[in-house]
Amino acid sequence: MTLKDTYPLYLANEAQTPNTDLEVTDKFTGEVATRVALADAKIIDAGIQAAVDAQEPMARMPAYERQAVLQHCVDRFTERYEELAHALCVEAGKPIKDARGEVGRLIDTFRIAAEEAVRITGEVQPLDISPRAKGYQGIWKRVPIGACSFISPFNFPLNLAAHKVAPALAVGCPFVMKPASRTPLGAIIMGEVMAETNLPKGAFSILPAHRDGADLFTTDDRLKLLSFTGSPSVGWELKAKAGRKKVVLELGGNAAVVIDHDADLDDAVERTIFGAFYQSGQSCIGVQRILVHDSVYERFRDMLVAKTKTLIAGDPHDENVFIGPMISEGEAKRLDGWIQEAVTKGARLLCGGKREGAMLEATLLENVDPVSKLNVEEAFGPAAFLIRFKSWDEAIHIVNDSKFGLQAGIFTRDFYKVLDAWDRLDVGGVVVGDVPSYRVDNMPYGGVKDSGLGREGVRFAMEDMSEIRNLVIRRLKTEVAPRPE
Repeated sequence: MTLKDTYPLYLANEAQTPNTDLEVTDKFTGEVATRVALADAKIIDAGIQAAVDAQEPMARMPAYERQAVLQHCVDRFTERYEELAHALCVEAGKPIKDARGEVGRLIDTFRIAAEEAVRITGEVQPLDISPRAKGYQGIWKRVPIGACSFISPFNFPLNLAAHKVAPALAVGCPFVMKPASRTPLGAIIMGEVMAETNLPKGAFSILPAHRDGADLFTTDDRLKLLSFTGSPSVGWELKAKAGRKKVVLELGGNAAVVIDHDADLDDAVERTIFGAFYQSGQSCIGVQRILVHDSVYERFRDMLVAKTKTLIAGDPHDENVFIGPMISEGEAKRLDGWIQEAVTKGARLLCGGKREGAMLEATLLENVDPVSKLNVEEAFGPAAFLIRFKSWDEAIHIVNDSKFGLQAGIFTRDFYKVLDAWDRLDVGGVVVGDVPSYRVDNMPYGGVKDSGLGREGVRFAMEDMSEIRNLVIRRLKTEVAPRPE
């Protein structure tokens, strides 16, 4: 299966190829795989105006029609499953098994949105709470917020774009989207499928653009919501520039998993391997800090290291490969530097630690200095480290001792510790019996502290993309007709 030589952008539902200025490389070979049209400020402005013009027809679109659009996407993504997986494998360097998994999640997300499109409800509210409100009644409903701006990242080019696009279609919001310039193909194929539907003109624009020329996605006051997924430094900067629009941020993390003394170690090892190294560790909820109870520390460490050494790295098209390339050689060099810094400060390298180009071995360390970048910042690559703890309170403190707070995982059989973790861990979600890297696409997902604002998950994103409109009814005093004899 091969990619097309060129791909268009989508402006107001229509494919356009004003240029082929954006090179998309195969992240394993480094060679140019295809070329994509690049939007300039004039095109972005036109896309925003088209979305504004589409606000009323999108809001008036019946729920069953929005559902039909989303179901069409589900059907077509299913038909193009291998094509989408191949594009991911090339543009993101994602191992083919992970790529297929992401296509499955894309389909899940649109299917959930199709179901939720016909479940947007309101509430009848009694208002007669005091004598002055006698005879008054309230009714509220949710209405689309209007034109939205979406900026999606490189690590999940399909699913994280879907978590913006599908809720918008479900609730009736037109949008402009800027996919990551390193990985635009998934979003463009989504645009190709949406263009097959009866969406009103201007309902969507998919506009690849360089970051330095894309300010309108953030600053334009015609847009009512900005949803950004990416790095904390960029996200908070965009929020400061966004003006009056609502902002939803899904940012980074240095997620922790806690292995308590009563955990099933074989299971915990398998899941920790997945959490730390799936899709080469490039996940905002990838396991970075592995907390292990003192009584099982050595046994768990040795099992984890032995398993990590068996992971196969190489060409992501190979069905047996677990570790593919990082998104760029520059990112691999950055993380390699963090690993070397940690070793210089006294950390012990347990396995891995070697880099060749964009390929970095699956790496485990212990005794990492708390002030090392590997502990403080988001690694976003195949590197994790172990921390020994002696008490549950100590583990809670270590997990919370971070500027991030996206998700945490705990392996324990103690139900009271589960409830305690749910109460005390300063994160957006606690995953019990699994790693923090686990996500189902209908659950509320998002973080606290530097990990972001708001929640994704289709129904919860739909709430952000809509607003409450109230109706108050005053009943006039009338005589009650007498009952007939």
